[in-house]
Amino acid sequence: MGAIYVVTGANSGLGFATAKALTDRGAHVIMGVRDGNKGREARARLTGGSSEVRVVDLADLDSVRAFADGIERVDVLINNAGVMGLPRTLSAQGFEMQFAVNHLAHFALTGLLLDRIADRVVTVSSTLHKQGRLNFDDLNAEHGYRHGTAYNQSKLANVVFGLELQRRLAETGSSLRSVLAHPGYAATSLQAKTQPGLYRTALLLGNRILAASADDGARPTVFAATDASVRGGQFIGPGGLGEMRGAPRVVKATPAAADPATARRLWSVSEEMTGVRYLSATRSGQVE
Repeated sequence: MGAIYVVTGANSGLGFATAKALTDRGAHVIMGVRDGNKGREARARLTGGSSEVRVVDLADLDSVRAFADGIERVDVLINNAGVMGLPRTLSAQGFEMQFAVNHLAHFALTGLLLDRIADRVVTVSSTLHKQGRLNFDDLNAEHGYRHGTAYNQSKLANVVFGLELQRRLAETGSSLRSVLAHPGYAATSLQAKTQPGLYRTALLLGNRILAASADDGARPTVFAATDASVRGGQFIGPGGLGEMRGAPRVVKATPAAADPATARRLWSVSEEMTGVRYLSATRSGQVE
């Protein structure tokens, strides 16, 4: 068996393209999927390496904990799954769904698995993180909900988390790496699942005219997860115009994502919301 990768959202879109690229390299991929039947259908289309399907509902932190309990070791955790453009919906624990799935679930999963990860954590964000703002007075979007604003906030949270995790790893002298990636503009099923209306119509039209394929969109994530030259704290994205497509390269996060005070505040709030407290940068989280 090759290196072991955990990929969330691995049954479709960028997650499936990532799983395929990794298994084609001879890796073993644990496919974290919400729907077991769809996961098994996706696994049947993988031709290299080895893989297995395990169910995890990222909208339910109890499911995240159960999923983490079943993993003995992993070389690379890829926090890929996400939701986009939903009407205001709540997770099982009562959190705004985009923030819950895109950030809180992966914050919890990383913390629960941290002492079983051998190499690195890759957290997938978006160029839209640059338009995000962390509204600490209303992270749950109870006032004036706008799905685009909520999505951008969740993607900024991904970047803030990934950079802060690297700081904490470095402070303890850990050899683990926290790396960020984004796909640019890639055509996936994510856009088709957004709230009906002009926003979804524009996204689907953009998929046809501008977007790269899911396979191309997964290239930065695969590079971030496998290349030996990648350093902790780096952000890997497409190298083409506007970071929309192209070969993977190191890109820059918005300066707001690097603010240590903001990161500490988000970390504290995330621990409180998930009930997962990171005991140290080299030991997995404790569930309260």
